[in-house]
Amino acid sequence: MKQPNLVYVFADQLRADVLGYAGDAKAHTPNIDRFASQSMDFKNAVSVYPVCAPYRASLFSGKYPSSTGMVINEIRNMPDPDAIGHVLTGGGYQTGYIGKWHLYNHSTDHSDMTNHYVPPGPYRLGFDGFWSTYGFNHLYKKGFYFQDDFVRHDIQGYEPDAQTDMAVHYLENVDREKPFAMFLSYGTPHDPWTWDNAPDEFADMFRDVQFDDPPNFTGEASADLFWNARFSKEWVKDNWIPNRNAFKQVYYSMVANLDANFGRLMTALNRLGLSEDTIVVFTSDHGEMWGAQGRIAKKIFYDEAARVPFLMRWPSRIAEASQTDVCLNTPDIMPTLLDLLQLPIPASVEGQSVKPSILGESGLEPEAAFLQGMGHTYQWEDGDEWRALRDKQFTYARMIDGKEFLFDHRSDPYQLNNAAADPAYGERLEKYRGMLNAKMAELQDEFHPCTWYNGRWVVDRIVVRSASRELL
Repeated sequence: MKQPNLVYVFADQLRADVLGYAGDAKAHTPNIDRFASQSMDFKNAVSVYPVCAPYRASLFSGKYPSSTGMVINEIRNMPDPDAIGHVLTGGGYQTGYIGKWHLYNHSTDHSDMTNHYVPPGPYRLGFDGFWSTYGFNHLYKKGFYFQDDFVRHDIQGYEPDAQTDMAVHYLENVDREKPFAMFLSYGTPHDPWTWDNAPDEFADMFRDVQFDDPPNFTGEASADLFWNARFSKEWVKDNWIPNRNAFKQVYYSMVANLDANFGRLMTALNRLGLSEDTIVVFTSDHGEMWGAQGRIAKKIFYDEAARVPFLMRWPSRIAEASQTDVCLNTPDIMPTLLDLLQLPIPASVEGQSVKPSILGESGLEPEAAFLQGMGHTYQWEDGDEWRALRDKQFTYARMIDGKEFLFDHRSDPYQLNNAAADPAYGERLEKYRGMLNAKMAELQDEFHPCTWYNGRWVVDRIVVRSASRELL
């Protein structure tokens, strides 16, 4: 059988529930909704570590953060000869990568262009074909990218629009005699959510929209949350909470623009006659708390941050408008894609292919998704580390100080009732403790505080080792 093509599209900080097909009546996502009606919806898809760069390292390697060494943002990943790009290239696939990369940074200075230009070679993780990327940028009217030399190309207009143009151009010019795999990494709808950063054509659509707060929004900053100096509890109460509706208005306008661009990409696939032979994935790297549980941003095990949309379309092979409750975790994506593309899965991959759940075949599936919270978003700060399991009904989490959480996300979707101290759940709690400890032992995950890794695994913000590997 002819090997299919692959188009993998992922947004940044897009929640699983802010799309029309997921039940959000205020979202404007007709193209994604239409795509959902043609696809399989993975209802239990999660981000292994709801932070941008750690997610990407796991996505491309099929390994957990403890094995990639990507414990925070703004550090440089290790090359990995088994990364998905190498397997694709070695299997005869043409590769294309467009958009946010965020795996080559060596400082928190985003104006330093050496954080953005990734020279051809091992740090591109095997993506040896078309390359048009940057490290980190969320000023969407001031976009830029680098290709195969150290020349900055500035984008005119709104960044996702230009990235979609590049993706369509790639599809129009790819060699039809060989299979291809194109990854498109959008920066939206990541903050800042200011009107000067919103897409002009969708801004007015949401300027007067009022958004309701969920039951787990208290208007306070959680006492359990570790805040740095920039995001203090006082700052959240005085600045973020009063402006949350305006922030959401901009966020939803970004999602609408994202939808329009995804629609353009699907139209191009149809126009070029590529739809039938192409697996298309639409997903996100993580969600956004939006003040739920007293938290903003991500990097936590609650569903608002950890759950992601994950839609997969493969005409004639995957049933339209279908759903699966398989526990899909980030390290499972690489082996699943390679399995579907009829390519070998490297022995070093730690995730599990869920191909049987997709194609209706018999086979084992993950009992639960194992999540790792290694520390801060980008700073070397201690106090918010955790490990968690999420299966089809429960989320179990343990903080580094020993505090435990147990939520039944079927009966308690807003995760308001922590059952960890309830004697009625004692047997289940012991089961999850054992599962968590076993997975950590398997991965040599010793559950260190964030600062432990600085100078051991990460030297001058460059990853040199992990629990299972060293930079050669």
